Parts: sequence; C-alpha cells; structure tokens
Amino acid sequence: MLSDKVLDTLPHEIRRRVEPYVEAVQLMTQTNNAKVLRAMAPSGIRGLILQRGKQGVPTTMPSNHRVYFDWTYPNDQPEMRELYQRAKEGQWNGDDLPWHIDVDPENPEKPIIPRHFMDYDALRARGIKLTDLEERRLNASVASWMLSQFLHGEQGALFAAAQVTEAVQFFDGKLYGSTQVVDEGRHVEVFHRYLDSKMNKLYQINDNLFVIIDALIQDSRWDVKFLGMQIMVEGLALGAFGTLYQMTGEPMLKQLLKMVIQDEARHVHYGVIALRDHIRQELSDAERREREDWAFEVALLMRNRFLSFEVYEEWFEHKLTRKEWAQFVTDSPGFALFRQVMFNRLVPNLREIGLMSDRIKPHYERAGLMKYYGGASATQLSGEQLLADLDAA
Repeated sequence: MLSDKVLDTLPHEIRRRVEPYVEAVQLMTQTNNAKVLRAMAPSGIRGLILQRGKQGVPTTMPSNHRVYFDWTYPNDQPEMRELYQRAKEGQWNGDDLPWHIDVDPENPEKPIIPRHFMDYDALRARGIKLTDLEERRLNASVASWMLSQFLHGEQGALFAAAQVTEAVQFFDGKLYGSTQVVDEGRHVEVFHRYLDSKMNKLYQINDNLFVIIDALIQDSRWDVKFLGMQIMVEGLALGAFGTLYQMTGEPMLKQLLKMVIQDEARHVHYGVIALRDHIRQELSDAERREREDWAFEVALLMRNRFLSFEVYEEWFEHKLTRKEWAQFVTDSPGFALFRQVMFNRLVPNLREIGLMSDRIKPHYERAGLMKYYGGASATQLSGEQLLADLDAA
C-alpha cells in the first residue's frame, strides 16, 4: 500500500491518477470481517476502481432475492399499518410545486447554499484566489453536485423499495412499501426536474454512492436491503435534506425539500420497525456482528461520499491534491454541518435496531461518529416534528 509519504514524492500528474485507487483500496480493506469484505469487494471494484457509474451508459445489476408471498393477507404489523395510512394521506403531486419561480443559481440574494458554506479563506491560504463571481459559481456547482447525488440516491431507493416490497415478510409492510415506491418515483421526478430546469447541470453519481447501491441491489438478504436503504441511505439523506432545507435561500427548492422530508421520515421509521425485533431476536450473534460491520463500512462510504471529488475534478484537479481538497471540504462550515446532521439521524437508528454493541462502538468513536449516539431515533420523530425543529432553529 502506498503511504502518504510515498504519494507526496510523486509528480502531481502521476499522484492525481494514482491517488483515487489508493483511497479505494484503503477504504475497502478497513474491515476485519471477511464476510463483509467478500460482500462489498465486488461492488467496490465496480464502483471505485472501474467507475461503472461514470461510463455514460445504463448499468445492469443482477438481482438475487426471494419474493415473499402471503396468501392469507394478515394484519400482522399495526405500526406498519399506521404508517401505510399516514402515507396514503400524505401523497402529493410534484406538478403542484411552484415551478413558475425563476431560479438563478448564482443569485446572491436567493442563494441555493449560503456563501459561507465553503471556507474561501482556506482556499486563499492555499494560493487559490477566486473572484466574487467565481465563488458564487463554485457554490452553484457544489449545490448542483449535492442535488445530483440526491437524485442518484433516490433512483437507487426507488429500485430498492420495489425489491423490499417483494421480500419483506410483513403483509402490512408490503402495503406500506407500495407507497414508498410511489414516493421514490416522485422524488426522482422532482429532483431531476429541478436540476434540469433550474440548475441546468447534472453531475455523475459519486463512486462511493454507486458502491452502496450496487451492493444493496445485488444482496439476496431482505434485512440487508432494509438496513442499507431504509436505515443507511434514507437516514443520511433525511439529515442532508434537512440541512439544505434549513440553509437554502431559494424558495422553490425549500418547498420541494419540505415535501420530500415528510416522505423520508416515514421511510426511515418503516426501516426501524421492520428491523429492530428481527436483528435483536432472530439473528445469530455471528449474523448480527456481520451486519454491524457492514453498517459501519457503509457509514464510511457515505461519509466519503460528501467529499465531492467530482467538483474537485472540475475545478481544482491541477491546483490541489485530493488530500488537500478533502481537508478543505472537511473543514468547510457547510459540509461540517451536513455531516453533523446526517449522522445525528443515522447513528441513533443503528442504536435503536440493535447494531451498536460495545464491540462496534470503538470503531465509530475512531471515526468521530459516537457523538451522535444519544440522538432521537426515527420512531421518536415525525416529518412534521423535523420540519418544526428546522424552522425553529
């Protein structure tokens, strides 16, 4: 493995080409669980090494899971039945959003993200001086990148929700799952429409996000699909949507996010209900350990997802190293807030479903994620409560 010291000795152009592969290998070999490594490695190779999500063609993924039919149609999960009722009442039409609003991504009066989202003083300290217009354009690029990853994640959620509806063993869960498929289709619609008609820019899928979606779609275990999509991807997305809702000055986007957040809160709640008894009571110790390690591995991938290397490659690839950019993004106020809110949504849900044992906690501690352990889980927060808290902050 090439160390940072070795990388530092390489010419910039060679380092630029080598560094992404070094990062990929380092990330994929952090786990000590051989089963997790075997499960994630093929997706890691396809996403991080081969970059299948950036080849400009549709991606095909084999789907391997059992479809669970129940011909007695039982009312077998009252909490899921209640969520189903709430989901039916909470349906909305993307065409009803205020699409007539004119959006200028570079307008400082109604910024998509505030100027202080990025630490431009830190860039100047590295010798990069941007004009006021360039700073606004970079902010617009970062906003387009975030919304693009939201869109790609929602497409993954659409397909995963369809699979979960087939595979879940609660009939009330199947009824609720049908509403989530509709929700995710609507989210794909509105995020794509906003990017296409308001931002005029779409970024390719981040490699780390591709790895997660690729691994989820192909895994045959229904509970791993639930864990990956409902708890990990949807939980982190809920935090990210909330952060952007809170900081954006663009009214069209704010209304879009308000509607999406209410859906996402139900989705994560559904995942917690489906998994908490299953993980605590039905899995063996070895199976539970594997899922703990798998969840931690995905948490690291999701954290790295928000380093926005796609923006780096567009703006600064020949001016900064990837390590310098990663540090700049990590220290920038807006991204720091994103990570805080995202993991404040995720870690309590892992605790709630029984995947935060004393064995795994030191790993989260080393990654700086244990500080979110005591937060409220999805079963304690409705979409309306989340929005009220965001509006009051």
